[in-house]
Amino acid sequence: MDESKKAISNESSLKKEIGLIPAVSLVIGMVIGSGVFFKSHAIFNATGAPGLGIIAWILGGILSIAGGLTVAELSAAIPKTGGMIVYLEEAYGKIWGFLLGWVQTVIFYPATIAALAIIFSTQVINLTGISGGMLNIIAIITAVFLFAMNCLGSKTGAYIQTVSTICKLIPLVAIIIVGLVKGGGGTVNLLPIAAADHPVVSGLGSALIATMFAYDGWISVGVIAGEMKNPAKDLPKAIIGGLSLVMAVYLLINIAYLFVLPSSALAATETPAADVAKIIFGTNGGKIITIGILISVFGTLNGNILTCMRIPYKLATEGTLPGSAWLSRLHPTFKTPVNAGILEIIVSIIYIFSGKFDQLTDLTIFVIFIFYILTFYSVFILRKKQPDLYRPYKVPMYPIIPAVAIIGGLYILINTIITQPMNAGIGLVLTFIGLPVYKAMNKD
Repeated sequence: MDESKKAISNESSLKKEIGLIPAVSLVIGMVIGSGVFFKSHAIFNATGAPGLGIIAWILGGILSIAGGLTVAELSAAIPKTGGMIVYLEEAYGKIWGFLLGWVQTVIFYPATIAALAIIFSTQVINLTGISGGMLNIIAIITAVFLFAMNCLGSKTGAYIQTVSTICKLIPLVAIIIVGLVKGGGGTVNLLPIAAADHPVVSGLGSALIATMFAYDGWISVGVIAGEMKNPAKDLPKAIIGGLSLVMAVYLLINIAYLFVLPSSALAATETPAADVAKIIFGTNGGKIITIGILISVFGTLNGNILTCMRIPYKLATEGTLPGSAWLSRLHPTFKTPVNAGILEIIVSIIYIFSGKFDQLTDLTIFVIFIFYILTFYSVFILRKKQPDLYRPYKVPMYPIIPAVAIIGGLYILINTIITQPMNAGIGLVLTFIGLPVYKAMNKD
């Protein structure tokens, strides 16, 4: 406990510069990525109706807010490097922290990178008319190029991230404004609520998995707690305000889509944003918007590559991965974890050849929600195990908010097991392979 307080004192006293408005901006920046441009296809395909699809976006936002408010208590109380890995170790033991790192190394980040590279390649082909047979090749070249850029140092990756963050707002704003004003379909395209030929419960569950990929990033919102001027007061406002604004943007752009195209057309295309852009801006205007979307996806892919390299490197420095001596080496000049990045890119390429965008993103959401639920529940555990732990912020409406996050997460897991048993099975097998790996590397 003294160690925790010392860590809090050391880390939180370094920077107390973030106020409410910058915190809200950070939340928005961490969440909005590529899903808003592409996941409408999967959502309206799963629900079969525009109304239920919009409800899925709303529920995804509510679940993200509940999750963000819950995890923020852990972030504020345990402001240590490692985030969720540290929370799981505190609540359940070191093996669960390792298992999360293992999942991030072999499933979450490589599959996310593969999915983003595939959708980037799809957009390139859609924009240029290149043969569809080039999809995997373009995806691999893009991922390898960004890996090489990030090997040059974090400044290069950060520059790419800054430019892409600005650019991603342009197509969002343009499609929302022009789509709502010029969209010929009008409000008639927002109905019906449910389709007679689609099961409501499982369809909504599958759609919710898709929305959670678009909202993914909320798990990181609590990391800013240690740098906030008044986390107890401003952190919940930043989470609720930031994620509410994200939800509003997601709702508005999907309504704009529906003002232009019916949900059946959106369900039939893998590039809904680009298709809508072509209709409302014309061929040339649509290409400009598509370029903006490409830059946004490029930036999201870059951010994941920048992050993914650090996970196996951290595990390797602790000697918990096979080949740790090699994986823990830094580049002699750039001081970046190149070897760990090579591992991640190789696994990502395997996923590129073995999966599709929606299949891969559903896999990542399924496996990561196993650990999200454990993280939500750890709030209950740590309040009992460490009642005297200094908590500058506590989740409001406890235990209701954490319970909402847990129930929503369980709904996603159970629905995936029922509707996508093969995908869920692959996720579970790959996850629990980590157990014998951990035992083999920790024979002491």
